[in-house]
Amino acid sequence: MTVVANVSRRRIYCRDDRRVDDVDRHLLVGDARTLLPTVATATVDCVITSPPYFLLRNYQHHQQLGLERSVDQWVTELRVVMKQLARILKPTGGVWLNLGDSYSRGPRYGAPAKSLLLGPERLLLDLMSDGWIVRNKVVWAKPNPMPASMKDRLTCSWEPVYFLVRSADYYFDLDAVREPHVSRKARGRVSREAKYESAHPQWAGPLAGTNDGLRRTREEGRAGHPLGKNPTDVWRLATATFAGSHFAVYPERLIERPMQLSCPERVCNQCGRPWYRERRRERLGDMHADCTCNAGWQPGLVLDPFLGSGTTAVVAERLGRRWKGIELNPAFARLAEQRIVEAQVRSHGDDVDATKVAA
Repeated sequence: MTVVANVSRRRIYCRDDRRVDDVDRHLLVGDARTLLPTVATATVDCVITSPPYFLLRNYQHHQQLGLERSVDQWVTELRVVMKQLARILKPTGGVWLNLGDSYSRGPRYGAPAKSLLLGPERLLLDLMSDGWIVRNKVVWAKPNPMPASMKDRLTCSWEPVYFLVRSADYYFDLDAVREPHVSRKARGRVSREAKYESAHPQWAGPLAGTNDGLRRTREEGRAGHPLGKNPTDVWRLATATFAGSHFAVYPERLIERPMQLSCPERVCNQCGRPWYRERRRERLGDMHADCTCNAGWQPGLVLDPFLGSGTTAVVAERLGRRWKGIELNPAFARLAEQRIVEAQVRSHGDDVDATKVAA
């Protein structure tokens, strides 16, 4: 029997496996490939997850992903998961996918010995053929990488985090994550008549961008957008340290920005459409409904189908989002429950009944 652990602000409890879409916060214990079909279609606003990397970890369960015979088989299994995520994701939703690569020990793994397997690249190429749009490849640069003893290659100090969507029109709250400008001074007011390279210069190829993104701010004599600059795709974040028994914990800061960008603060109670932030230049805008339902709102819903130690749910509690998680290993699920309850206590105080669950 698959155990479903429902984690609410009032109580933690378990019940038999069944559809539980009415529960705001719950952790399903079992195989993501089996449990994702129980999630209703087009109900999830955002997915943030880090699937098992190929042949780098043993998660101590016979059904685990990541121990396939070849990297191509690993890609095949992850495509099964991604096809379910495409079904349950709202049209406005996005997926943030943290993937690491492995080095081959021989051709049977999918590449010559000592070569990178390029597992993430293989997966992303197949996902594009499945209808996914790859919007960003974020570099998670680690100032404290794992030391390497290899004498014929460089130490690996970064991992990619991919941002994928299903539609060209999706939710993305850029104002919520803008960063302070490095310089507060503009380079001097530019007149409206000044020439910008808004059209492609002769040296530019057909896919080159334009150079007029700051036209308005330069005309007004400002350094940039009043709320701050658009963050880059290089995020310098130290790896997480964790005293528990899970050995693949990613840092909470790696989750915060994707959740703020892609999981709406509010969605309509009736149609599920996200509320959008009012565009204001002098302050962070208020949230407004994008529908005519007048049915009130609830927080957006984030899903992690490989919840592990529960970091995605912990961050969701702190940022006031609803969440769903799936974890294959019951021991890791119990660890996640403990962390989530602690996060709820920090956020909501005595409202939480931290009843222990025997999964």
